[in-house]
Amino acid sequence: MKERARILVVGGGYVGMYTALRLQRRLKRELGRGEAEITVVTPDPYMTYQPFLPEAAAGAISPRHVVVPLRRVLDRCRVVIGEAAAVDHATRTATVRTPATEEEGTDGSRIEYDELVLAPGSVARTLPIPGLADHAIGFKTVEEAIGLRNHVLEQMDIASSTRDPAVRDAALTFVFVGGGYAGVEALGELEDMARYATRYYHNVRPEDMKWILVEASDRILPEVGEEMGRYTVTELRRRNIDVRLETRLDSCADRVAVLSDGSRFPTRTVVWTAGVKPHPVLAATDLPLNERGRLRCTAELAVAGAPHAWAAGDAAAVPDVTAGEEGRECAPNAQHALRQARVLGDNVVHSLRGEPLETYAHKYAGSVASLGLHKGVAQVYGRKLKGYPAWLMHRTYHLSRVPTFNRKARVAAEWTLAGFFKREIVSLGSLEHPRAEFELAAGGKPSHDPPHNPKGSS
Repeated sequence: MKERARILVVGGGYVGMYTALRLQRRLKRELGRGEAEITVVTPDPYMTYQPFLPEAAAGAISPRHVVVPLRRVLDRCRVVIGEAAAVDHATRTATVRTPATEEEGTDGSRIEYDELVLAPGSVARTLPIPGLADHAIGFKTVEEAIGLRNHVLEQMDIASSTRDPAVRDAALTFVFVGGGYAGVEALGELEDMARYATRYYHNVRPEDMKWILVEASDRILPEVGEEMGRYTVTELRRRNIDVRLETRLDSCADRVAVLSDGSRFPTRTVVWTAGVKPHPVLAATDLPLNERGRLRCTAELAVAGAPHAWAAGDAAAVPDVTAGEEGRECAPNAQHALRQARVLGDNVVHSLRGEPLETYAHKYAGSVASLGLHKGVAQVYGRKLKGYPAWLMHRTYHLSRVPTFNRKARVAAEWTLAGFFKREIVSLGSLEHPRAEFELAAGGKPSHDPPHNPKGSS
């Protein structure tokens, strides 16, 4: 490295954090001598380990153990909390909006770089469905997971205290849209939690609740294979969960879920997990995108036709060299993201040092999914597991993958303690409006609208 290298990493998720971590390890001497600097731009000061969100929602894991503080892990990097609004790779500059941008009255600050790593991840893919923006909740952030847990328990409180059968029925009806990992695992864990919680309600029984899973295709959990997908449907229906395949949500206006098969369900809970799309910042760059809005990349994880630009994860269309099929791309999932981050970090270092680049090649190992406590499905290297063995493999695999020994130890301790103590069923819904009680005491009128949050969660 003959000149000082400024590396900008956009995103603090799987790819962003692991790439920055790899870079600060490989460039330790250069960083110490001031020959390199790494800047990480991320909307949150933490990385969320999303496979643990369902268990956090069910209360099996504390929310603070699902996230990894970036400033602690990336102690040799400069962490900037903000959103990348635009990237002009021709001039090697990025426009970043931080929490202070609005206070300063500016359009954002400009960060210059020499090497760019784009890893902003994805956002929820929504459709123009009446009532969706007003009443539905997503399941991509830890805030949404905890908010959903509180909401489910609050609906049980409402049902327990009302004499109106219509209010009670709507409160105890829970509709999940999307049969992928997020939807199935969230539904499985929350139904398990709510079923357990009914023992503490004198007038709410498990059979009083309606849990509905809506999936537009003819199968759920396609990652675990057709056979395990059918088993999952059977298992969920055995638990009195209404699984509706080849069905769409047409409307949820006025708190009534209307399905494409003509069914209507008054409900106060609609959870939207029907897929993701590339982060909007990709459209605000001068880099090449494919028809799905993802960055066109080479097998070395470099952006095609854009020297000194790199990408991986959900934002990147990376050729799958192990598929033996031209035009095949790596699936945008955590398994590829974690491994791509290591190769990406190494290739940035190779590029700076003038060394040959590595090719990313990883054959998909399989998938595991939890369906609640002691229940799961898995297909790993062609071997199929279900029930308790699959659930145990799910926990073992993700415990090995969650970053830092600190988090591994804390999660393992919580799981161990859960074997000796009863499940917590406390709702902390007031967290969404922490000033309400004080405003009322001070003579004001408490607001029921959550504070502005650019992420869309409260």
